[in-house]
Amino acid sequence: MSHSDTSTTLRPGESAASGRWPLRLWGALIVLCGALFLDALDTSMVGVALPSIKESLDLSTSSLQWVVSGYVLGYGGFLLLGGRAADLLGRRRVFLTALAVFAVASLLSGMVNDGDLLIATRFVKGISAAFTAPAGLSIITTTFAEGPDRNRALSIYTTCGAAGFSLGLVLSGLLTEAGWRWTLLVPAPVAALILVAGWKLIDHDRPAPAGAGRGGYDILGAITSTGAVLVLVFGIVRAPEEGWLAPVTLGTFAAAVALGVAFVAVERRVANPLVRLGVLRSPSLIRALIGGGLMFGGYASFQFVVTQYLQTLSKWSALHTALAFLPAGLIVLFSSFKIADVLNRYGTARVGVAGFAFLSLGYLQFLRIGQTPSWWVILPSIVALGLGFGMAFPAINVQAASGIADEEQGLVSGLLNTALQVGITVVLAASTAIIAANGGAGARTNAQVLASYRPVLVFVALATVAGLLILAGGLLRRGRTPVESTLAEELEDELDVLTLRQRDALIG
Repeated sequence: MSHSDTSTTLRPGESAASGRWPLRLWGALIVLCGALFLDALDTSMVGVALPSIKESLDLSTSSLQWVVSGYVLGYGGFLLLGGRAADLLGRRRVFLTALAVFAVASLLSGMVNDGDLLIATRFVKGISAAFTAPAGLSIITTTFAEGPDRNRALSIYTTCGAAGFSLGLVLSGLLTEAGWRWTLLVPAPVAALILVAGWKLIDHDRPAPAGAGRGGYDILGAITSTGAVLVLVFGIVRAPEEGWLAPVTLGTFAAAVALGVAFVAVERRVANPLVRLGVLRSPSLIRALIGGGLMFGGYASFQFVVTQYLQTLSKWSALHTALAFLPAGLIVLFSSFKIADVLNRYGTARVGVAGFAFLSLGYLQFLRIGQTPSWWVILPSIVALGLGFGMAFPAINVQAASGIADEEQGLVSGLLNTALQVGITVVLAASTAIIAANGGAGARTNAQVLASYRPVLVFVALATVAGLLILAGGLLRRGRTPVESTLAEELEDELDVLTLRQRDALIG
């Protein structure tokens, strides 16, 4: 492929060695990275501004929680639908439309003067991000041929997302000093710029025909899957406030299970399912889904505890607190230049396990913290987390996409992003419950508050070790090189896909 080509698609046999991609291809990748960076930034950026929002809009603590939870609810609830919509309606169309909605919702969220309206705009932003994230990821996985090119593109893409998640607190601290509304308004013009660039640089793709498959679009599957995730996330978010064994909580979980069972029943019967259940037979995908959920959930809980510790116990300012996380964001950002070579050389399983090991060490290191913060404890912990995130996140994304057909890349992207958001919700809710169980709500002294935080750090470390062991399952095939192991696993996944499709054809 020459540098003068206008197409932004690399196919097997057209691989551009050493990243010598056409300028237009680089431009499209930068647009997609910018959108993911913005999504991740918005997820974490509102955190430091919450006290100012509470005071300005006179919100209760429970209402304030929904400024964050509303975004997570929309994001986690609609990711699966967003991923499949990208496959069926056209990835470029879904990406640009959702990005436009994100820009408008960002503008409105920074202008409202009512708490309920703010929560509503955050919910809409979450929904729009649920469509941009899987659409953007599937554009990459269908543009770059599987192998070194895709690994390099995904490494750059995912590290931008991880950097946005890490740097969100830092930017929030800076903007909050000028006013909390800026944390909500700034994404609007950035999204508008990305939208214009995306319109110019991302190639048109062909959506699936309106009557794709014998059954057309799986509307019932979309309703039941979205409803199940929405109800589950809603129940988890409300459980610490209502009580985990309260009738309303148990009823919510029962409804989520019922919708999930109905979804599986629908998918087993329709000709063109929203989620082809056979894709979940891929061992590498399952490991990536569970590992990714534990990784993001653990980091979100750690960030929550550390932010409270530094601002409540140590009386640090919002900006000072945010800067404590800066080293991790910088490490993740700069690691993007080399992580693709590392993945190609050692394989996703080895790099993922190493990343989870660094994350575990970072959480355990922070257990040494006392009532007075010490940089000798904080800095090594943050550095370890940066190294861990920089390795584990790209490895999980590459592993999830390996061996998946182009027409199902949006589906897999939606599954992975759903797993990340559900992981954040579940682990963070469990961490909140652990703090309450250890006297956090009634803590009066710094020693009592710190004592209620320590069990959460242990819990997060154990959850991360569990993720490490799950990814280590990919290393059980002894005697293979990293490349041979990856190719063998992808071949097994593809054989599973072919077997299931042959079976479906015979049944049909």
